[in-house]
Amino acid sequence: METRIVIVDDDALVRAGLRLMLDGADGIRVVGEAGDGSDVSQVLDAHSADVVLMDLRMPGVDGIEATRRVRARSSPPAVVVLTTFDTDTEVVGALRAGAAGYLLKDMPPARIAAAVRAAAAGEPVLAPDIARRLMDTVAAGGGGAREARAALGRLTDREREVAVEIGHGSSNADIARRLHLGVPTVKAHVSSVLVKLGVENRTQVALLVQQAGAD
Repeated sequence: METRIVIVDDDALVRAGLRLMLDGADGIRVVGEAGDGSDVSQVLDAHSADVVLMDLRMPGVDGIEATRRVRARSSPPAVVVLTTFDTDTEVVGALRAGAAGYLLKDMPPARIAAAVRAAAAGEPVLAPDIARRLMDTVAAGGGGAREARAALGRLTDREREVAVEIGHGSSNADIARRLHLGVPTVKAHVSSVLVKLGVENRTQVALLVQQAGAD
């Protein structure tokens, strides 16, 4: 199945390089570009997309605000941040804004392409360094553990098991195998977890699980 992406970056050379690297790679098609977060909505009005590759630091509307705007759309595409910046504030801010993943521009092209396809399939995608940084931040007490535990307390026992598996990075197939459930049942539980936690994607579920220290 073809994965349609929009590239958002204020550097025209970066956009050209990403298009050259990704367009046609294993079923990926670049359908649009934007040079600033303020232009993303117009591009998405013109082109149906599955994933938006989003830079963070842009001169007009930054990537975090642009991510909020994208995720507020009806049937929005997934947003994957692709940036050179990895401060704790930016990582957590982007994920809380609804980004499904956070990648760094120095990752190998094949890894970026694989992450795009994973995001289109609803899977969270974090660069390994970002995942470790996020876990360190949570472990240091900066993640709102009390609020996260209260949110998880709204789940049934089975939903909590599913949420914890999501927090471990498990796919629906992995969860089905480990919990001895059918994949359609897992999908139903995932949907319920998203609604009850008031989040938009699996990455935000994983963030809450990590904040709560759930296992």
